[in-house]
Amino acid sequence: MQIAIVLYQGMTALDAIGPYEVLRSMPNAEIRFVSHQPQPITTDSGVLILAATHSYDETPKPDIVLVPGSSADTTTAMADKQLITWLKQVHQTTQLTLSVCSGALVLGAAGILDGHPATTHWLAQSALKAFGAEPRKNERIVKSGKIVTAAGVSAGIDLALEIVKDLHGQERAEISQLLIEYDPMPPVSSGHPSKASKEVYKKAKAEALRDAKNLKNVISVPQIIWQTAIQKARKKFAA
Repeated sequence: MQIAIVLYQGMTALDAIGPYEVLRSMPNAEIRFVSHQPQPITTDSGVLILAATHSYDETPKPDIVLVPGSSADTTTAMADKQLITWLKQVHQTTQLTLSVCSGALVLGAAGILDGHPATTHWLAQSALKAFGAEPRKNERIVKSGKIVTAAGVSAGIDLALEIVKDLHGQERAEISQLLIEYDPMPPVSSGHPSKASKEVYKKAKAEALRDAKNLKNVISVPQIIWQTAIQKARKKFAA
């Protein structure tokens, strides 16, 4: 089974690497890290570098595709015509199309979430509506047919375990979980807005918005929204 994990400049590392550590334990799993071309990818920290092993052209029909999010550059990926075109094409034949965190917005920009319930990072939930998706802000994993979306960052591990369980059964998922000793017992309990204090929520939101500032977003966000609206109008006329 070929699994294509998308990499793009400024992505969040754990969004991709968390699911990778689980999915690679599946029987006959072939993992590809895909981008425009095989190349180094600098993550949103600016200091951690991953590597894309294959290009989009080399990966025309993956069985599973997974799109990670970013704390800084999601909208740049959303406006990436080559990535969006590839996602639209491969989604037609994938067995599963997955996203982690704000990667859901990239799926949205490709028209994949239109009419589907979905989740994403708590800070980006409202943006899902612009792409015709139904936000499920209190759900960590949301399934809608072959589309499966996960909430922020660490939820990608849960997403991957869910996929392993669905494809290979409970025992295989438990083995995968044990292999990475995924047994969360956090020393704090503020992992969702519903659990965070008002002060923690306020400071976390301010920090996230500060880190997300990108001049490219001023151009790309309106363009993406306009393109989505035009595509919907064209579909109505075609019907």
